[in-house]
Amino acid sequence: MSVRENTTNAIDQSRDPLTVVVSRRVRKGDERAFETLSSQMTERAANFPGYLGATMFRPSSPDDPEYRIVFKFRDRETLTAWEESEERAELLEQIESLLVQPSEREVTSGIVTWFTLPGQNPVKPPPKWKMTIVSWLALYPAVTLVFVLFGDILAQIPLLARTFLVTALVMILMSYILMPRMTRWFSFWLFPKTKRNSR
Repeated sequence: MSVRENTTNAIDQSRDPLTVVVSRRVRKGDERAFETLSSQMTERAANFPGYLGATMFRPSSPDDPEYRIVFKFRDRETLTAWEESEERAELLEQIESLLVQPSEREVTSGIVTWFTLPGQNPVKPPPKWKMTIVSWLALYPAVTLVFVLFGDILAQIPLLARTFLVTALVMILMSYILMPRMTRWFSFWLFPKTKRNSR
C-alpha cells in the first residue's frame, strides 16, 4: 500500500464516529456527588460540536462500585476539542478526587460499539466473525419486518428515498433495540466466561 493510500485511510478513520467508554470506580459514600458531577459533565459536552449523546451505566451490584460512562462524538477532531477543553478539565479534577483509582478510558469505532456489556471493563470486542454473525442475525429480521409492515408504502416511493428511509429505520432498530438484546442473549458466546469476569 502506498504512502498516499495510508494517509487517505488515516484521514477517513479520523472522520468516523467515535465511542468513548470511561470506567470509574467511586469511593463508597461519594456516589451522589459523583453522579451530580457526571451529569454536569454531560451537559457541558452536549454544548460542544460533534457531540452525539451519552449513557451512564450504574454499578451492577453494591459490591462493585464501577460506573461506566459511554459517550459519542462525530469524529476524532470534535472529540479532541472536547477532551482538551477547560470545561472538561475543571470537572474532571473534581470527579477524579472521588474515585478509588484513576479513570480507565477506551475509544472504539464501527460496529464494535454495539457489542458492549455493563460491567465489562475495559471494552474487549469479540472476534470480527462473531460480531458479523450476530449482526446479521439481528439485521435479517429487522429488514424483513420493515418490508412486511411497510412494503406497499415503500414501493410507491422513489428508490433513493426508499433506501434512505429503510436504512435509517433499520439502524435505529439495530442500535437501540436489537443489538443491546442480541449482545445480552449471545453474551455467553461473544464474551466467554473467563473474559467476562476479567477486569
